[in-house]
Amino acid sequence: MKCIIIDDEPMAHQVLEHYISETPGLQHLASFRNAVDAFEYLGKQKVDLLFLDIEMPLVNGLHFLMALTTKPKTIFTTAYKQYAFESYELDAVDYLLKPFSYERFMKAVNKAGLSTVMNGDAPVNHLLIKDGQGLLSLKQQDIIYIEGNKDYVKLFTNDKSYLVYQTLKGILEQLRPGLFLQAHRSYIVNKNHVQRIVDANLILSNQSFVPIGPLYKKDLLEMLNG
Repeated sequence: MKCIIIDDEPMAHQVLEHYISETPGLQHLASFRNAVDAFEYLGKQKVDLLFLDIEMPLVNGLHFLMALTTKPKTIFTTAYKQYAFESYELDAVDYLLKPFSYERFMKAVNKAGLSTVMNGDAPVNHLLIKDGQGLLSLKQQDIIYIEGNKDYVKLFTNDKSYLVYQTLKGILEQLRPGLFLQAHRSYIVNKNHVQRIVDANLILSNQSFVPIGPLYKKDLLEMLNG
């Protein structure tokens, strides 16, 4: 995924360039201190993703994005909260408030489709996550279930579990359609690891019990029977 940085702060360039260099699947093409120079560049070069500041000299980031005929996927990076609504009106992928962590950065680029890009046109068989050692490509078939808690999810495999800074909804969007089912507002299960249904619980291959939420029961049973 080819990306550029547009930001008038040198420190922001350093942080983003470092994060991009640490992320397989992202290719940093160029960095710009103002939107005017970036506008000229985008007229000549195909770019998949913009990291775009808002309050900049000459032209602010919101007006810049509005002026583009072809809009790449855009992640706003700003120190100001008040532009969030306007950014989503422009279909921004995400809105990062400075300073932001690498985990928060990864959440944004995954929303931009990084995992899909890394797997090309083939089905998405791996999930790109960050653990304590760095980035990890986890086989989706090995994930037994996922538990969500606000802005974090815990992924369980036979061998270990992984805590990831991501919402349950966000992680579901990155999973293979048809393989994973939402059983409860806080749980997603791999249907291949469902062994039995007892009362209002699923018993999984690792003998874990996952509750079935009333709102999800009908669709869940239909998908399992199908």
